[in-house]
Amino acid sequence: MDHATPLEQALHAARALVLADLVAGEAAEADVVSLVEDSVTHRRWWVEQWPEGVDYLAGLVAQDVKDALLQKHGRWPLCPVCNHGEPHALDVEPELGTDPQWVCSEAGVRVAPVGGLGPVFGGRVE
Repeated sequence: MDHATPLEQALHAARALVLADLVAGEAAEADVVSLVEDSVTHRRWWVEQWPEGVDYLAGLVAQDVKDALLQKHGRWPLCPVCNHGEPHALDVEPELGTDPQWVCSEAGVRVAPVGGLGPVFGGRVE
């Protein structure tokens, strides 16, 4: 029997989605996974303060990890759409909303939902 609260279920789901994208982008090194755990810990506190924000966790964790990676390792995830110009990272949209998507702001296209980069980077869909 599963006794996880809705908050814990949402945190586990957000963690799984971001980890799936990190694996797809071959960026799931131990120190990067630690960044995911740091974000989940912070966002647990955040949702305890604002319970209505539970639906926004996946996008927020993805954005937290993206920001932390920029500071420590560089841009992630790199845009697979644009083949010209400077390499650039995808953005998470909406910034605070449900159904977060990875988008290329330069081309103005939706690339994949958060957790769905596997097929974009050539991974399997299960």
